[in-house]
Amino acid sequence: MTFPSQFLLALCTIVVSAAAQAKPDFSGSYDIATLTPLQRPQVFGEKLYMTPEEAKKIEAMATAARAEGQKDSDPNRGAPPAGGDGSPGAAGNVGGYNTFWIDNGETAALVDGKFRTSIIHEPNNGRQPQLTPNGMARAQQFFSMFRENEGEAWWYPGPGPWDNPETTTLSDRCLLGFSSTAGPPILPALYNNLHRIVQTDTHVMILSEMIHDARIVRMNSGHLPQDVRSWLGDSIGWWEGDTLVVETTNFRDTPALYLASENLKVSERFRKGNDGVLNYSFTVEDPTVWSTPWSGEYPWPKTEDRVFEYACHEGNYAMGNMLRGARILEADKAKADGPKDSGASGGE
Repeated sequence: MTFPSQFLLALCTIVVSAAAQAKPDFSGSYDIATLTPLQRPQVFGEKLYMTPEEAKKIEAMATAARAEGQKDSDPNRGAPPAGGDGSPGAAGNVGGYNTFWIDNGETAALVDGKFRTSIIHEPNNGRQPQLTPNGMARAQQFFSMFRENEGEAWWYPGPGPWDNPETTTLSDRCLLGFSSTAGPPILPALYNNLHRIVQTDTHVMILSEMIHDARIVRMNSGHLPQDVRSWLGDSIGWWEGDTLVVETTNFRDTPALYLASENLKVSERFRKGNDGVLNYSFTVEDPTVWSTPWSGEYPWPKTEDRVFEYACHEGNYAMGNMLRGARILEADKAKADGPKDSGASGGE
């Protein structure tokens, strides 16, 4: 029995259309906050999972710390001592946020019905692999610019980490979220852990609440030329069954992922479970920084919470205050050291 060509064409169109419609729609908002750390605490060794009792203990500790932070943040408690960090009787360092302002979530990461001890699951110890000599040099260079704040311009007469805006970190300048919140890989941060996905047939947009970074994934496309690079890299995607696979290359030399270089390559996989929770997994490859690739996995629960604009530039008083504070410390140091023949501090 034969069929008219028009009938076969129509049938093929229906089949292709049905296949396209079968792809899951990941559009929506997700709260990726989790008490599970990126790297496994060494006390767990090579244990991938923790018991429900161990998970409840961690959750209880987090709840208690948040409650203690709320007491410290009570405006009726009065101002802390001059220069204090907000804790009773403290003086000296101003410090940062207390635990009331930190949003690491309320539960440990649950994967396949079991609580994970870490987001990283490969290598087996749940920790990032050994650094290469180049990776160790990058780490040494990064930490050489920062020390504990002892109220003195240790870098004087220069150069220093607060010489000008361009010498501060990209997150201090509100140019890129810290802790690789926008990715790739996308990792939880201290707060602002909402992400929103908007999906079309040709593109997938992943919006990060922190610094409102937006990653644009081009579907079924090739990578841009290697000389076209950006902080978030060049992301392309395709479907493998009901799993969205994203590959990102073409980074600049300072990706959001700590210590990574322009040679970074990240592969990500998004898969929706029966409960609507996205399973997010990734593999990091940067042979110039880490001796072997490493992989992680954790859930993205859906949320009805809305992602509001993170107006970092508009309220970035901290960077200006850091630069002004550095100039004051340099002036104090110059006065204490006495006159110099030449040389200036880190600069205007």
